Amino acid sequence: MTFDSRNGTRGARQPRGALLKLANKLTMGRVRRKGGRLLVLTTVGRKSGQERQSPLRWFKAGEGWLIVASAGGGPANPAWYYNLSANPDKVTVEVDRTKVAVTAEQLHGEEYEAAWQQITKDAPQFANYQVKTDREIPVIRLTPRG
Repeated sequence: MTFDSRNGTRGARQPRGALLKLANKLTMGRVRRKGGRLLVLTTVGRKSGQERQSPLRWFKAGEGWLIVASAGGGPANPAWYYNLSANPDKVTVEVDRTKVAVTAEQLHGEEYEAAWQQITKDAPQFANYQVKTDREIPVIRLTPRG
């Protein structure tokens, strides 16, 4: 379960602050009411130890889900990526109004390539995000814990 993606030196500008928090809160409320193509990822903060939540697009992967640490093509990985790295076994997702405990694993090599092809076929904007940044955008598999 190696989380080893480094930040880049260029990329799209990332929203921050109160407006981003409000948008995420509203999006998570909608996800919890309606389900759909977004999930709510709950991680444990690597520094704070507090729960953190993020609404993310998901892609089916067997019994689990794939998520993409694109940060909209920004130069840095999103904060939730580092929280997963520090605590890959303290993660839950809420998808289709169901909460599931999962284990997070970053994909590499052939698994990464196959997943990236699936993701960019289903959601071409992710290919555009890759063009904006010089870091390799991580793909994470979330597998239900039994």
